[in-house]
Amino acid sequence: MPETKLSISAPQGDLGTHEVMNQPAPRMSRNLWDGDQVLQLHATRHGGRTDNLAHAGAVYASSDMLSAAENARRDPPRLKLFARSGHRLDEVEFNQGYHQVMGAAKRLGYAHVAWDGQPGGHVTHAVHCYMLNQVEPGTCCPMTMTYAAVPALKADPDLAATWVPRLLNPVYDGAVRPVTQKKGVTLGMAMTEKQGGSDVRANTTRAVRDGDHYRLTGHKWFCSAPMSDGFLTLAYTEAGLTCFLVPRWLEDSRNGIRLQRLKSKLGNQANASSEVEYVDALAHRLGEEGAGVRTIIEMVHHTRLDTAIAPAGLMRAAVDEAMWWVQGRSTFQRKLIDQPLMRAVLADLALDTEGALSVALMVAAAFDRSDAENRAFARIGVALAKYLNNKRCISVIGEAMEVLGGMGYIEETPMPVLYREAPLNGIWEGSGNVICLDILRTLSREPLAGDALMQVLNAARGGDRRYDAALDAHLQRWTGLPTEAEARWFVESLASLLTAASLIQFAPNAAADGYVTSRLTEQRGSLPGSVAGLDTDAILSRWAV
Repeated sequence: MPETKLSISAPQGDLGTHEVMNQPAPRMSRNLWDGDQVLQLHATRHGGRTDNLAHAGAVYASSDMLSAAENARRDPPRLKLFARSGHRLDEVEFNQGYHQVMGAAKRLGYAHVAWDGQPGGHVTHAVHCYMLNQVEPGTCCPMTMTYAAVPALKADPDLAATWVPRLLNPVYDGAVRPVTQKKGVTLGMAMTEKQGGSDVRANTTRAVRDGDHYRLTGHKWFCSAPMSDGFLTLAYTEAGLTCFLVPRWLEDSRNGIRLQRLKSKLGNQANASSEVEYVDALAHRLGEEGAGVRTIIEMVHHTRLDTAIAPAGLMRAAVDEAMWWVQGRSTFQRKLIDQPLMRAVLADLALDTEGALSVALMVAAAFDRSDAENRAFARIGVALAKYLNNKRCISVIGEAMEVLGGMGYIEETPMPVLYREAPLNGIWEGSGNVICLDILRTLSREPLAGDALMQVLNAARGGDRRYDAALDAHLQRWTGLPTEAEARWFVESLASLLTAASLIQFAPNAAADGYVTSRLTEQRGSLPGSVAGLDTDAILSRWAV
């Protein structure tokens, strides 16, 4: 019999009882770099490596990657405590899609591009985080920790010699075997305990010396990415709270890391988060005894960069989907995109999204510079960006979901995934109050940080008289540091000014003017879209999808 060939084109629209109309088709593969004019502008101006990012943008949102990401979320990690024989395994099984996304991110440079000695490394890394968060946010956690562990490991040259080349190797290897038998590895973190939360000095995990190593006993309430090849963790020695590197696998056995359960989380479904017990677990001391916080803060500092840029990526994905919807759907005889109120809402969301991207990449550029002033600005700037970007993220994504109406509440769209993800980066590496208090401590103890921040804020003077007036008003309101009860107001004001400064210096006039008009002059309501005086045409022209 002759071979029958099927011709598959668009989904069938004539259903007999009715015809499917006025429903924008789901978007398929796309390029997250080529299709994002706003990203190209800011990444280029801050020294991002365009060749790397153009290639990564095509891979991250390819049809294969989108399918792998969806599979990783719909088939979440499974805990395997025991083998059939009764032997302990303490492993987590992932859908193959998870490994596929992880492999692509490692290969493309998410974890290593910041450390190869070439210009623009941290900006390029930050854009990887921004793009991958639009596709599969759960894989960003282990990739971010792998990136951020590199500077912390410099506290011990011998450990660094073993681990850093493998952290930076573009090969992803999810196999169960010791670090010495792998080309590429990932690293996680386990600091939080039940009784302390952010107060890590309340930890009770103990470390006892065993020859050249230590043995850890205790419980960790959150262990991120428990199938990582090792974990940075904190435990008490006689000298005080100390940082340790705990390998997942020893040369001839499993280490004493017992998985208790996987956390059932609101979002971040593809990634496993667990409770663990250290049962006489072998550990390598990292840094001096008693200097645990000072040692691990290098990792925290760099993970905070990702928690500042990630919400920008999530917002971009949500606004992108809303723009796709309004350009393809009509109501009351007009395209949604042509209706003035809808345009006001979308332009307002676009300003928050571009502001978040702009300030985060400005801070990432400071990470790329080694002088003391830029290091000081990076410390204060990353905390300010993390605070404001994550507070804006929840409302932006919620409003973008509403643009789609009832369809936005349906799991087949990306909106529920983005909405569940929206609060996470505001919690990870310091919730809002923790970040605000940390900013006050930094300004109190590190005068150079305050000087560097003021230099950046003052550099934008003259670009918009309303910005100048808002900066003067802030400085008059707080001639010194605020009381603790006013910390959030103080930080929101500073972060908004810093975002405006970044837009004035690096964004087109419509975006900078719109942000100053609606964020610094009080000419707006309290909810998204409650704005007037924006150049919506100029703002939205850069967001067409």
